[in-house]
Amino acid sequence: MSKPLAGLKVLDLSRFIAGPHCTTVLGDLGADVVKVERPTLGDDTRAFQPEMNGASLYYLMFNRNKRGMTLDFRNPEAQVLLRRLAAEADVLVENFRPGTMERMGCSWEELHTINPRLIMARISGYGQTTSMASQPCFDGIAQATSGLMDLTGSPDGSPMQAGTFVVDYSTALYSCIGILAALQERHKTGKGRMVDVSLMSSAVSLLMTAIPEYVSLGAIRTRAGNRDRYTAPSNTFRAQDGAWVHVMAGADQPFKRFAEMIGKPGLLQDPRFSTLAARMQNVEATEALVAEWISNVPADEAVQALNRADLPSAKVSTIKDVVENPYMREAGNIIDVDHPSLGLIAMSGPVIKMGSERQQVSPAPRLGEHTDEVLADWLDLHPDEVETLRTSRAV
Repeated sequence: MSKPLAGLKVLDLSRFIAGPHCTTVLGDLGADVVKVERPTLGDDTRAFQPEMNGASLYYLMFNRNKRGMTLDFRNPEAQVLLRRLAAEADVLVENFRPGTMERMGCSWEELHTINPRLIMARISGYGQTTSMASQPCFDGIAQATSGLMDLTGSPDGSPMQAGTFVVDYSTALYSCIGILAALQERHKTGKGRMVDVSLMSSAVSLLMTAIPEYVSLGAIRTRAGNRDRYTAPSNTFRAQDGAWVHVMAGADQPFKRFAEMIGKPGLLQDPRFSTLAARMQNVEATEALVAEWISNVPADEAVQALNRADLPSAKVSTIKDVVENPYMREAGNIIDVDHPSLGLIAMSGPVIKMGSERQQVSPAPRLGEHTDEVLADWLDLHPDEVETLRTSRAV
């Protein structure tokens, strides 16, 4: 079965997570993604720990379903070659510091002139044209500057970074959405456009109601731990055996089922607990009801009882628990990718399922593995021409 983006040519000049994850999603959906790296050293993330037989798991995770080639962007011949590749591409994705592409003679205006159908996704820290465009920015910086870090962690603790690169991942997905929107527009107009996505915009979009709460109500939202900000009870509680269980019984009907489950239907007549608004006003007392019940029940037994009452709940899993959970492989959330020199590598699988067929996943490319192949496919270069480029160290 043909994948939905089959035939789409994507030139991937990006590094780290936001750009590579964006192009990985496009590759999962069938696009021909060509990952362009520096000769000799390659992407910086090839040196990131942890390693498996000398290969970075970080790089392998974010660069599957791509072909790889090398190009020395400092070489004028390579810059000419880059423009030729852009002329053949449907999509170009880059996340250099703003101004870098311009210095290589590959600004949006220049590339749009060369290839009016090109969609150019530009991922940056603060946007391409803002007063902070030249400032360095990574996921942690975006979490700190956006206020997201101040919303994360224990109420009596310090600001905390999320346990994963949530801003990078969300930026990658926003970039995909922008690219797909531009493709749809191109069907109608025949012309591509620039897609400008920043880590800071992505981070601010994750702040829930914190901005209007402050501007309109003067309320400053800060850390709440695992407590839900809008319903109660909804938090993480320690069970009898020491394991943690996350329970969500905050809205009125779920709380009614919870009260009946623990044998205390009369709680609904208590003015402290009778409505959601009352429970939010008495959140500590509300959560104490759950804490008391669950502290006398082993975690697995508690989850079973909550499930029977149709209440969302889960035992907090370690990564070991996740990997050993049979559902994860059944659903394709964890897959094995067969690498020619490393063997099977377990990683998270494609998120978007198109129909019932399992998607085929190819391993991340070795450095420069497909240089000759891509130059022949995209530019129809003869092997002798490629060898000349190698001699000049353009590739």
